[in-house]
Formats: sequence, C-alpha cells, structure tokens
Amino acid sequence: MRQGTINGWYVLYVKSRHEKKVHELLIESSIESFLPLIKTTRKWSDRKKVILKPLFPSYVFVKITSSLDFYKALSVYGASAYISFGVEYANVRDEEIDKIKLLLDSEHVSNIAVNADKNVPVLGESRKINHGPLKGLECEILNVNNKNRLIVRIDSIRQSIIATVPLHYFQDKVPV
Repeated sequence: MRQGTINGWYVLYVKSRHEKKVHELLIESSIESFLPLIKTTRKWSDRKKVILKPLFPSYVFVKITSSLDFYKALSVYGASAYISFGVEYANVRDEEIDKIKLLLDSEHVSNIAVNADKNVPVLGESRKINHGPLKGLECEILNVNNKNRLIVRIDSIRQSIIATVPLHYFQDKVPV
C-alpha cells in the first residue's frame, strides 16, 4: 500500500458466511463498515423464510482512514485479505458506495442480484437513468423474461449488479 492512498473504501475478503460477523466486529472496533444486504426467500421442506443475505458474498466494504485501521480491519476474526487487482487494492469511490445504498433502499427496484462474471457479454444498449435514486448512472439494458433489466458496472471492484428497474426511469439511447 502506497503512502497517501490510505483513505477510502476498501473491499475486505472474508471467510464464507462470516460477512455479518466481520461487519459487527469492525463496528465494535470503531471502523466504519458497509455490508449491503438483500432480502431473499429461502425454502425448506416445511416452511419458507425471508432472510437477509450479502449482495456480494464474502465481501465487506471498509472505510479506512489510517494505516492502523487498514491492519486493524484485517486482524478481525473472519477477515482474510483485501481484494486487489495486480498490485493495487480495490478502492471503491464514495459515489459507488452511495449508489449501492440508494439501489438497496429504493422501493421501486426489485430482484437485485450480482453477476460476478468478469466477461459479461455486451448485449443490448447503453442508457442513462434520468429518474429515481440511480439518476445519472449509465447502464446496459438486457431483456430477460420480458422484464426490463439493467447491469450496473462497478469498475473498482470488477462486479456487476443486476436489478429490475421501471422503464420510465431511462432516457433515450446514450450517444456512442
């Protein structure tokens, strides 16, 4: 980690199914943490239950303000490593964190899922959202089961979010 690039949001890779516990331990350690959760229905043979599960499995976002926080967060039980691409740690911009929070808080957005495939095919057209909590975001449209769906790319962590958004939220095609 280079000096001067320590402040910001980083992606902490955690043990499988330890996301909530790591998030709680980070908060107890006075480290700002963000764990995006989505509602999903789990079905067992005798019942159904709505549960909260991580949007990004094994990822917890951590706001680092000093090198001490950087290493303190890594020492929390369940934390494994920081996500990096080459020699650079995945640094997520505040705007991207805010967009994820808006996406999860919006009542008009449903069927949220993550597509971690780094080779997402370039299908459909690019549009810009001009209404609602995702206003200003450019995205790629897909038609799946006659529903309008979009892919929102978050380049800093090389992930994509897929969600159903009302058609009236979009403006016309984005010029190439």
